[in-house]
Amino acid sequence: MPNDSKTEFIIKTIKSASMDDLIGLYKDAGWWDSSFEEHPEFLQSIVKDSALFVGAFAGQRLVGMGRALSDLASDAYIQDVAVLKTFRGKGIGKKIVQTLVKRLKEKGVGWIGLVAEPGTSLFYTKLGFETLKDHVPLKYKD
Repeated sequence: MPNDSKTEFIIKTIKSASMDDLIGLYKDAGWWDSSFEEHPEFLQSIVKDSALFVGAFAGQRLVGMGRALSDLASDAYIQDVAVLKTFRGKGIGKKIVQTLVKRLKEKGVGWIGLVAEPGTSLFYTKLGFETLKDHVPLKYKD
């Protein structure tokens, strides 16, 4: 049962995941676009080609994820941190971010950043992140 407080979770670095689990996470997070239906296999590349991809598992089921984009030498960006709504509030997202940070630091990465979605800043500040003063996140406009 998803809301059982005794459910145990395993957080681990992975290089592949169930397509159904990945689609479920993206849909549950509100990141799924109908255009992805034609070629959903891009999700496997996201897992495989990220510098680090961490999954949270309840048994064999992927219930949370997070990834880091990096050269694994100096800088890294954490993104796509998500936990299925039915599994939130159990510290899974916190463990995902802590695992990513720990593994990045073990590899010598000294600068770790992210762009937080509106309403999630408090979650990240509690984990040691701070607002970059005098910096503005930008996105290329097609």
